Amino acid sequence: MKEIFFHICCAPCFLYPFKVLTEKDYIIKGFFYNPNIHPLDEYNRRYDTLQSYVSDKNIEIIIDNYDIEDFFDKYKKDEDRCFNCYKLRLEKTAKMARDLGINTFSTSLLYSKRQKHNMIKEIGFNIAEAYKLNFYYEDFRVGWQWGIEESKRIGIYRQKYCGCLFSYKERFLNNNKVF
Repeated sequence: MKEIFFHICCAPCFLYPFKVLTEKDYIIKGFFYNPNIHPLDEYNRRYDTLQSYVSDKNIEIIIDNYDIEDFFDKYKKDEDRCFNCYKLRLEKTAKMARDLGINTFSTSLLYSKRQKHNMIKEIGFNIAEAYKLNFYYEDFRVGWQWGIEESKRIGIYRQKYCGCLFSYKERFLNNNKVF
């Protein structure tokens, strides 16, 4: 079996990649690293939802520090905040994968139709090259509708914005779209 270190932004975005990777016989070690999520109760709700979802599955989830102050200090004036947010999380994932001796990493960010998919893909491959690791790329967006239906069927919390304060604000400016 193959091992993968998988960054998880939230449970709903993890459902389809988890299905695909387990069908491909991957051993998945999850990584919940999302210092961008604001406010703290939203962060906790997403983490608790993920823990609840994986409670009966054979998967370990590693959680890293919630450091919203550092995130805001770095990105409050940054026009490329999505790029830097993706890079921050994927680079931390790659470092952790390397430290754990896992040579392949990926992210549930590749699932959402509302993320900047090509940017995530490019960042992932660049970081993999820099760390001499493999970035597992798959366009998980093909399972978008399945993931939505499955998350509703099992009754897990579905957030209404990407996570950061900036996306929270944009949600209300763009007709309350649901992620």
